[in-house]
Amino acid sequence: MSTIKLAIIGMGKIARDQHLPSLAANSNYQLVAVASPHNKLDGVPNYRDIETLLREQPQVEAVSICTPPQVRYDIARYALEQNRHVMLEKPPGATLNEVAALVDLAQEKRLALFATWHSREASAVEPARKWLGTRKIRSVLVTWKEDVRVWHPGQAWIWKAGGLGVFDPGINALSIITRILPQPLVLKDAELSFPSNCETPIAANLMMQGPQGIPVRAEFDFLQTGPQTWDIDIETDGGRLLLSKGGSVMHVDGKPVIQEPDSEYASLYAHFVPLVRERRLDVDLAAFRLVADAFMCGRRVTVDPFIE
Repeated sequence: MSTIKLAIIGMGKIARDQHLPSLAANSNYQLVAVASPHNKLDGVPNYRDIETLLREQPQVEAVSICTPPQVRYDIARYALEQNRHVMLEKPPGATLNEVAALVDLAQEKRLALFATWHSREASAVEPARKWLGTRKIRSVLVTWKEDVRVWHPGQAWIWKAGGLGVFDPGINALSIITRILPQPLVLKDAELSFPSNCETPIAANLMMQGPQGIPVRAEFDFLQTGPQTWDIDIETDGGRLLLSKGGSVMHVDGKPVIQEPDSEYASLYAHFVPLVRERRLDVDLAAFRLVADAFMCGRRVTVDPFIE
Protein backbone atom coordinates (compact mmCIF):
# COMPACT_ATOMS: atom_id res chain seq x y z
CA MET A 1 0.00 0.00 0.00
CA SER A 2 1.36 3.45 -0.89
CA THR A 3 2.65 5.83 1.75
CA ILE A 4 0.54 8.73 2.97
CA LYS A 5 2.01 12.00 1.73
CA LEU A 6 1.75 14.32 4.72
CA ALA A 7 2.60 17.92 5.54
CA ILE A 8 3.13 19.47 8.96
CA ILE A 9 1.53 22.84 9.61
CA GLY A 10 3.34 24.66 12.43
CA MET A 11 6.99 23.80 13.00
CA GLY A 12 7.26 24.65 16.70
CA LYS A 13 8.63 22.82 19.73
CA ILE A 14 6.04 20.02 19.83
CA ALA A 15 6.44 19.32 16.11
CA ARG A 16 10.21 18.99 16.42
CA ASP A 17 10.22 17.08 19.70
CA GLN A 18 7.40 14.62 18.99
CA HIS A 19 5.89 14.70 15.52
CA LEU A 20 9.07 14.53 13.44
CA PRO A 21 10.58 11.50 15.25
CA SER A 22 7.27 9.64 15.11
CA LEU A 23 6.85 10.28 11.40
CA ALA A 24 10.45 9.27 10.68
CA ALA A 25 9.87 5.94 12.42
CA ASN A 26 6.64 5.12 10.55
CA SER A 27 7.03 3.77 7.03
CA ASN A 28 3.37 4.53 6.26
CA TYR A 29 4.19 8.23 5.88
CA GLN A 30 6.25 10.45 3.65
CA LEU A 31 6.80 13.96 5.00
CA VAL A 32 6.40 16.11 1.90
CA ALA A 33 6.51 19.72 3.15
CA VAL A 34 6.15 22.10 6.07
CA ALA A 35 4.19 25.33 6.46
CA SER A 36 5.23 27.64 9.28
CA PRO A 37 5.43 31.44 9.36
CA HIS A 38 8.53 31.63 11.56
CA ASN A 39 10.40 28.29 11.42
CA LYS A 40 11.80 26.00 8.75
CA LEU A 41 12.76 22.33 8.49
CA ASP A 42 15.81 21.28 6.53
CA GLY A 43 15.37 18.70 3.79
CA VAL A 44 11.81 19.49 2.66
CA PRO A 45 10.11 22.45 0.95
CA ASN A 46 9.02 25.14 3.41
CA TYR A 47 6.13 27.59 3.05
CA ARG A 48 4.68 30.38 5.18
CA ASP A 49 1.07 29.18 5.00
CA ILE A 50 -1.06 26.17 4.11
CA GLU A 51 -2.59 27.86 1.08
CA THR A 52 0.78 28.19 -0.63
CA LEU A 53 1.87 24.73 0.46
CA LEU A 54 -1.15 22.96 -0.99
CA ARG A 55 -0.96 24.97 -4.19
CA GLU A 56 2.73 24.12 -4.67
CA GLN A 57 2.52 20.55 -3.33
CA PRO A 58 -0.77 19.13 -4.69
CA GLN A 59 0.31 15.56 -3.89
CA VAL A 60 -0.18 16.17 -0.15
CA GLU A 61 -2.97 13.91 1.10
CA ALA A 62 -3.05 14.77 4.78
CA VAL A 63 -1.91 17.52 7.14
CA SER A 64 -0.90 17.39 10.77
CA ILE A 65 -1.69 20.71 12.42
CA CYS A 66 0.67 21.66 15.25
CA THR A 67 -0.08 25.37 15.51
CA PRO A 68 -1.35 27.23 18.60
CA PRO A 69 -5.06 26.49 19.07
CA GLN A 70 -6.21 30.02 18.27
CA VAL A 71 -5.46 29.58 14.55
CA ARG A 72 -6.23 25.89 14.09
CA TYR A 73 -9.79 26.22 12.89
CA ASP A 74 -9.10 28.29 9.77
CA ILE A 75 -6.18 26.05 8.80
CA ALA A 76 -8.11 22.82 9.37
CA ARG A 77 -11.17 24.09 7.56
CA TYR A 78 -9.09 25.12 4.55
CA ALA A 79 -7.42 21.70 4.46
CA LEU A 80 -10.77 19.91 4.56
CA GLU A 81 -12.20 22.20 1.88
CA GLN A 82 -9.22 21.22 -0.27
CA ASN A 83 -10.03 17.53 0.32
CA ARG A 84 -7.13 16.77 2.64
CA HIS A 85 -7.32 14.58 5.74
CA VAL A 86 -6.59 16.37 9.01
CA MET A 87 -4.86 15.45 12.25
CA LEU A 88 -5.11 18.00 15.08
CA GLU A 89 -2.81 18.55 18.03
CA LYS A 90 -4.59 18.95 21.33
CA PRO A 91 -6.76 20.85 22.02
CA PRO A 92 -8.47 20.44 18.65
CA GLY A 93 -9.51 24.10 18.52
CA ALA A 94 -10.10 27.23 20.53
CA THR A 95 -13.83 26.53 21.01
CA LEU A 96 -16.23 23.61 20.95
CA ASN A 97 -18.22 25.14 18.10
CA GLU A 98 -15.09 25.32 15.94
CA VAL A 99 -14.53 21.60 16.33
CA ALA A 100 -18.21 20.80 15.75
CA ALA A 101 -18.03 22.71 12.46
CA LEU A 102 -14.94 20.74 11.42
CA VAL A 103 -16.69 17.47 12.24
CA ASP A 104 -19.64 18.45 10.06
CA LEU A 105 -17.36 19.39 7.18
CA ALA A 106 -15.25 16.22 7.45
CA GLN A 107 -18.37 14.08 7.43
CA GLU A 108 -19.76 15.96 4.44
CA LYS A 109 -16.50 15.52 2.51
CA ARG A 110 -15.89 11.95 3.72
CA LEU A 111 -12.43 12.82 5.04
CA ALA A 112 -10.48 11.68 8.07
CA LEU A 113 -10.46 14.05 11.05
CA PHE A 114 -8.46 13.04 14.11
CA ALA A 115 -8.59 15.09 17.32
CA THR A 116 -5.59 13.66 19.13
CA TRP A 117 -5.06 13.25 22.86
CA HIS A 118 -1.47 12.08 23.19
CA SER A 119 -1.64 11.37 26.93
CA ARG A 120 -4.29 8.72 26.32
CA GLU A 121 -1.60 6.78 24.47
CA ALA A 122 0.68 6.58 27.53
CA SER A 123 1.55 2.97 28.27
CA ALA A 124 -0.38 2.57 31.52
CA VAL A 125 -3.64 4.26 30.51
CA GLU A 126 -5.42 1.30 28.90
CA PRO A 127 -4.26 -1.17 31.58
CA ALA A 128 -5.59 1.25 34.18
CA ARG A 129 -8.95 1.48 32.43
CA LYS A 130 -9.24 -2.30 32.37
CA TRP A 131 -8.18 -2.62 36.02
CA LEU A 132 -10.78 -0.06 37.10
CA GLY A 133 -13.48 -1.78 35.04
CA THR A 134 -13.90 -4.54 37.64
CA ARG A 135 -13.78 -2.31 40.73
CA LYS A 136 -15.91 0.32 42.43
CA ILE A 137 -14.22 3.72 42.39
CA ARG A 138 -14.43 5.71 45.62
CA SER A 139 -12.45 8.86 44.87
CA VAL A 140 -10.02 10.39 42.37
CA LEU A 141 -7.30 13.00 42.91
CA VAL A 142 -5.49 14.49 39.92
CA THR A 143 -2.28 16.42 40.62
CA TRP A 144 -0.84 17.94 37.45
CA LYS A 145 1.86 20.50 38.24
CA GLU A 146 4.72 21.58 35.99
CA ASP A 147 7.05 24.49 35.25
CA VAL A 148 5.77 26.58 32.34
CA ARG A 149 9.21 28.16 31.93
CA VAL A 150 10.63 24.72 31.13
CA TRP A 151 7.87 23.34 28.92
CA HIS A 152 6.68 26.50 27.16
CA PRO A 153 9.62 28.91 27.06
CA GLY A 154 8.81 32.11 25.21
CA GLN A 155 5.42 30.85 24.04
CA ALA A 156 3.33 33.98 24.53
CA TRP A 157 0.31 32.41 22.79
CA ILE A 158 -0.39 30.24 25.82
CA TRP A 159 -1.24 33.36 27.86
CA LYS A 160 -3.57 34.80 25.24
CA ALA A 161 -7.31 34.10 25.11
CA GLY A 162 -7.82 30.66 23.59
CA GLY A 163 -4.33 29.50 24.62
CA LEU A 164 -5.69 27.68 27.71
CA GLY A 165 -2.86 28.59 30.12
CA VAL A 166 -2.50 25.87 32.74
CA PHE A 167 -5.22 23.88 30.98
CA ASP A 168 -2.79 23.22 28.12
CA PRO A 169 -1.13 20.53 30.29
CA GLY A 170 -4.21 20.09 32.47
CA ILE A 171 -6.32 18.92 29.54
CA ASN A 172 -3.88 16.00 29.21
CA ALA A 173 -4.93 14.81 32.66
CA LEU A 174 -8.59 15.34 31.78
CA SER A 175 -8.14 13.34 28.58
CA ILE A 176 -6.87 10.42 30.67
CA ILE A 177 -9.58 10.45 33.32
CA THR A 178 -12.35 10.80 30.74
CA ARG A 179 -10.92 7.67 29.14
CA ILE A 180 -10.39 5.49 32.21
CA LEU A 181 -13.35 6.52 34.41
CA PRO A 182 -17.01 5.69 33.84
CA GLN A 183 -18.79 8.40 31.89
CA PRO A 184 -19.96 11.03 32.27
CA LEU A 185 -17.97 13.45 34.43
CA VAL A 186 -19.61 16.76 35.30
CA LEU A 187 -17.99 19.87 36.70
CA LYS A 188 -19.33 20.91 40.11
CA ASP A 189 -16.93 23.68 41.12
CA ALA A 190 -13.84 25.46 39.80
CA GLU A 191 -11.43 28.19 40.86
CA LEU A 192 -9.10 29.64 38.24
CA SER A 193 -6.09 31.82 39.12
CA PHE A 194 -5.29 34.44 36.47
CA PRO A 195 -2.06 36.45 36.58
CA SER A 196 -2.94 40.13 36.42
CA ASN A 197 -1.13 40.46 33.07
CA CYS A 198 -2.49 37.30 31.39
CA GLU A 199 -5.73 36.24 29.69
CA THR A 200 -5.50 32.57 30.73
CA PRO A 201 -5.06 30.92 34.15
CA ILE A 202 -1.78 29.88 35.72
CA ALA A 203 -3.44 27.53 38.24
CA ALA A 204 -6.81 25.84 38.63
CA ASN A 205 -8.67 23.66 41.11
CA LEU A 206 -11.59 21.64 39.81
CA MET A 207 -14.19 19.53 41.57
CA MET A 208 -15.95 17.07 39.32
CA GLN A 209 -18.38 14.25 39.89
CA GLY A 210 -18.72 10.87 38.25
CA PRO A 211 -21.54 8.31 38.27
CA GLN A 212 -22.94 7.46 41.70
CA GLY A 213 -21.45 10.69 43.02
CA ILE A 214 -17.76 9.70 42.70
CA PRO A 215 -15.71 12.76 43.77
CA VAL A 216 -12.99 13.70 41.26
CA ARG A 217 -10.66 16.53 42.28
CA ALA A 218 -8.01 18.08 40.05
CA GLU A 219 -5.21 20.47 40.98
CA PHE A 220 -3.34 22.17 38.13
CA ASP A 221 -0.34 24.48 38.59
CA PHE A 222 2.03 26.03 36.04
CA LEU A 223 4.64 27.24 38.56
CA GLN A 224 6.03 24.01 40.02
CA THR A 225 9.82 23.95 40.07
CA GLY A 226 12.05 20.95 40.66
CA PRO A 227 10.46 17.52 40.09
CA GLN A 228 7.32 17.73 37.96
CA THR A 229 4.08 16.06 39.05
CA TRP A 230 1.67 14.33 36.66
CA ASP A 231 -0.28 11.94 38.92
CA ILE A 232 -3.74 10.42 39.07
CA ASP A 233 -4.52 8.72 42.40
CA ILE A 234 -7.64 6.52 42.51
CA GLU A 235 -9.09 4.80 45.57
CA THR A 236 -11.29 1.76 44.88
CA ASP A 237 -12.92 -1.06 46.80
CA GLY A 238 -10.16 -3.31 45.46
CA GLY A 239 -7.09 -1.22 46.21
CA ARG A 240 -5.37 1.99 45.25
CA LEU A 241 -4.29 2.74 41.68
CA LEU A 242 -1.66 5.40 41.01
CA LEU A 243 -0.87 6.60 37.51
CA SER A 244 2.27 8.74 37.48
CA LYS A 245 4.65 10.39 35.03
CA GLY A 246 1.77 11.39 32.80
CA GLY A 247 0.25 7.92 32.59
CA SER A 248 3.38 5.95 31.72
CA VAL A 249 3.79 4.36 35.17
CA MET A 250 1.14 2.38 37.07
CA HIS A 251 1.26 1.29 40.71
CA VAL A 252 -1.33 -0.81 42.51
CA ASP A 253 -1.21 -0.61 46.31
CA GLY A 254 2.28 0.85 46.07
CA LYS A 255 3.68 -1.91 43.85
CA PRO A 256 4.84 -1.12 40.29
CA VAL A 257 2.79 -2.85 37.62
CA ILE A 258 3.71 -1.01 34.41
CA GLN A 259 6.62 1.24 33.54
CA GLU A 260 7.35 1.60 29.85
CA PRO A 261 9.04 4.23 27.67
CA ASP A 262 7.09 6.99 25.94
CA SER A 263 5.49 6.04 22.61
CA GLU A 264 2.50 8.37 22.68
CA TYR A 265 2.97 10.16 19.38
CA ALA A 266 4.05 7.00 17.59
CA SER A 267 0.70 5.51 18.62
CA LEU A 268 -1.18 8.56 17.36
CA TYR A 269 0.39 8.34 13.93
CA ALA A 270 -0.22 4.59 13.82
CA HIS A 271 -3.91 5.23 14.54
CA PHE A 272 -4.17 7.96 11.90
CA VAL A 273 -3.24 5.52 9.13
CA PRO A 274 -6.52 3.53 9.10
CA LEU A 275 -8.52 6.71 9.65
CA VAL A 276 -7.06 8.15 6.45
CA ARG A 277 -7.41 4.97 4.42
CA GLU A 278 -10.97 4.35 5.59
CA ARG A 279 -11.95 8.05 5.66
CA ARG A 280 -13.14 7.93 9.26
CA LEU A 281 -13.35 10.40 12.16
CA ASP A 282 -12.05 10.10 15.70
CA VAL A 283 -13.13 13.19 17.64
CA ASP A 284 -13.76 12.81 21.39
CA LEU A 285 -14.44 16.13 23.14
CA ALA A 286 -15.09 14.95 26.72
CA ALA A 287 -11.91 16.57 28.11
CA PHE A 288 -12.40 19.74 26.06
CA ARG A 289 -15.96 20.13 27.37
CA LEU A 290 -14.73 20.03 30.96
CA VAL A 291 -12.24 22.80 30.24
CA ALA A 292 -14.95 24.86 28.56
CA ASP A 293 -17.20 24.34 31.58
CA ALA A 294 -14.40 25.47 33.91
CA PHE A 295 -13.94 28.70 31.96
CA MET A 296 -17.70 29.25 31.87
CA CYS A 297 -18.51 28.49 35.50
CA GLY A 298 -15.26 28.83 37.42
CA ARG A 299 -14.56 31.60 39.93
CA ARG A 300 -11.79 33.94 38.77
CA VAL A 301 -9.03 34.93 41.18
CA THR A 302 -6.41 37.52 40.21
CA VAL A 303 -2.85 36.69 41.28
CA ASP A 304 0.62 38.15 40.80
CA PRO A 305 1.67 38.93 37.21
CA PHE A 306 3.60 36.27 35.33
CA ILE A 307 7.12 37.33 34.43
CA GLU A 308 9.11 34.92 32.34
